Amino acid sequence: MNASVHKNSLAALSLGAMGVVYGDIGTSPLYTVQTVFAPENGIALLPQNIIGASSALFWALMLVVTLKYVTLVLRANNRGEGGILALLALAISTASAAPRRKTVLLLLGVFGAALFYGDSVITPAISVLSAVEGLEVVSPAFSHLVVPLSVIIIVILFMVQRHGTSMVGRFFGPIMILWFAVLGIVGTYHIVQVPAILAALNPLEAIEFLVARGPGVFLAIGALVLAITGAEALYADMGHFGSKAIRLAWGSMVLPGLALNYLGQGALLLQDPKTVANPFFHAFSDSLLWPMIGLATLATIIASQAVITGTYSMTRQAIQLGLLPRMRVLHTSASESGQIYMPVVNKMLLFAVLLAILGFESSASLASAYGIAVTATMLITTILTFFVIRYSWKLPLWLSALATGSFIVLDVLLVLSCSVKFLHGGWFPVSLGVLLTILMWTWREGRELVIQRTRSDSPDLVPFVQSVQASAFPRVERTAVFLVSDPHSAPQALMHNLKHNMVLHDKNLIVNVDFADIPWVSDEDRLQIQSMGPSFWRITVRYGFMDVPDIPKALDQCNAHGVEIDPFTTSYFLNRATVVPSTKGKMARWREELFASLSRNAGSVAGYFNIPGNAVIELGSRIHL
Repeated sequence: MNASVHKNSLAALSLGAMGVVYGDIGTSPLYTVQTVFAPENGIALLPQNIIGASSALFWALMLVVTLKYVTLVLRANNRGEGGILALLALAISTASAAPRRKTVLLLLGVFGAALFYGDSVITPAISVLSAVEGLEVVSPAFSHLVVPLSVIIIVILFMVQRHGTSMVGRFFGPIMILWFAVLGIVGTYHIVQVPAILAALNPLEAIEFLVARGPGVFLAIGALVLAITGAEALYADMGHFGSKAIRLAWGSMVLPGLALNYLGQGALLLQDPKTVANPFFHAFSDSLLWPMIGLATLATIIASQAVITGTYSMTRQAIQLGLLPRMRVLHTSASESGQIYMPVVNKMLLFAVLLAILGFESSASLASAYGIAVTATMLITTILTFFVIRYSWKLPLWLSALATGSFIVLDVLLVLSCSVKFLHGGWFPVSLGVLLTILMWTWREGRELVIQRTRSDSPDLVPFVQSVQASAFPRVERTAVFLVSDPHSAPQALMHNLKHNMVLHDKNLIVNVDFADIPWVSDEDRLQIQSMGPSFWRITVRYGFMDVPDIPKALDQCNAHGVEIDPFTTSYFLNRATVVPSTKGKMARWREELFASLSRNAGSVAGYFNIPGNAVIELGSRIHL
């Protein structure tokens, strides 16, 4: 876990978790009950159905969120870091002796990460739409303003990302505390009015409700699952706040607020079934509607902000795990390395969110698209957790299966239920996930082919260095750093430099960057230095997938290893490879074309590794796949 986590009190961390971790699941009451009783689901507004649906919502929170995520999954962390990519890195680290299992797990994790992007698109769209739809409760005359206002809010939200979120972030926690307090208070008020809703606390009511649905149970579950969207955020943000703070926030504020509000909406429907059009906003008196629309809009903006920043973080992890090409990363805080802004991701995410808002036009329509991405990600998380428990924790097979088996069955049921609405919007996140999986898998395989081709076209490093050191090339009293992807082959940039410039630097550092499958690498373990003769050193710089790569800063440690480096007399030689698709490559022609395009548009190596632009010399080469 990041050392900064330990410097803050548990209360402060819980406050932060309230704003960031629970923004998504915290805004689910805006649209969940309304969707459950939507006409297309065929659930009649009878007292037994209202109580049964309320019971199912309550026990979904208890089983999926409290028992699965808060109790079990938070324990399966990668040195304090959570999220599907951190879990993937931990799972595949146990499969080094089983390449087939490693490939299957990797493909599964990549698809789960790709589905997360689908969630990242739908969450801002459905959250903001559902908040602005409160205007329709004030007056149907405002209906035509819902989509335009939602678009304006989303555009402004994405435009301010480049300025960082540290100032706004200070207000996230207090606003969400107010939000959950209001949820609980208004829920309690309606429960007191109709105490019969408390029968929903009996799990048998939920079971009877689902059994009574018959073949329509999948439609019912597909709507009920909206109450647990955002549960994955508990795990993804564990590294920022710690499991104790996340558990404290859930048990003390979030769970009570959500449970009371769902029961309160059920009580309102028992009292007045006509409020089913929007039971959340109808739960408030006319005098409180405008303040609640404002508070709901703030809450949904916070939920959207949390998902957006989470997308930045996961994209950086994916890049450093070799699943995506380099992209420009801007740091928006001088003190917090986790606060980043990625312009390319921001533009693509904004485009996709606007497409979702304009294409679906209402939170009810988007609700059909929401569940399948979330539940599929949950299923993949549970499967990866099994492999961690079995092979990393070394627990017996029967115990590992017992701990995760029931959750896998539940997750499969949730996925199947959401799949029923595949043609009614579920295709959107799945299609996005499939496209991103193809992209990530193509990039990973393409990079492996490039390394293989470079290795076959380049001489071995050790004999090459020996021959160069014995040569009569003129020496210049400077340091040359050659960044390589393969530390065992002679750098293409070094060979081109000798061929064209006919000089050899006094100090030559062959630097390979290794991204480990752990979140953080300590400064003591950052460098591995091997002397290869009087003027050559082979250096491995190690980073975790949460570290911020900074090659000049890492090489400052060379002085402690007896290799004196003056940054003002150091040049960085980079090889810019132009990938040329072939007709008989190992990948399909269209995938080679895709990889070549990704390679051409990948971000600058110098910028990604924080190398000063005025110290970089680029030399080109062509690689045929």
